[in-house]
Amino acid sequence: MENNQQNQLNIEISEEMAEGQYANLAIITHSHAEFVVDFVNVMPNTPKSKVKSRIILTPQHAKRLMKALVDNINRFEAVNGDIKDLEEVQLPMNFGGPAAQA
Repeated sequence: MENNQQNQLNIEISEEMAEGQYANLAIITHSHAEFVVDFVNVMPNTPKSKVKSRIILTPQHAKRLMKALVDNINRFEAVNGDIKDLEEVQLPMNFGGPAAQA
C-alpha cells in the first residue's frame, strides 16, 4: 500500500489546456530518435490551415500511445459498435453550412 502511494503521479491541467483543440487531421513524421505528430483543423474552402498542436514522442512512447489507442478503440467499439472508416462515410463537402459563393 505504501509503495502504491509513492508511485502515484499528480497531474494538473490549466483551464485553457482543458478546453482542448479540435483537429480533423494528424500528420505524423519521424526520425531515428522521435515521432512528431501535428494536429491540424482543416476547414472546407480554406486554402491554408495551421497546426493547432504538435506532440513530439520517443519511439518507445509512440508505440505505447499506439497500444493505448488500440485498447481504447476496442473498448469504445465494444460498447458503441464499430467505428466506420472515413471511406465508408459520405461527408458533405460543405459540412452542413451554406454553399460557398464567389
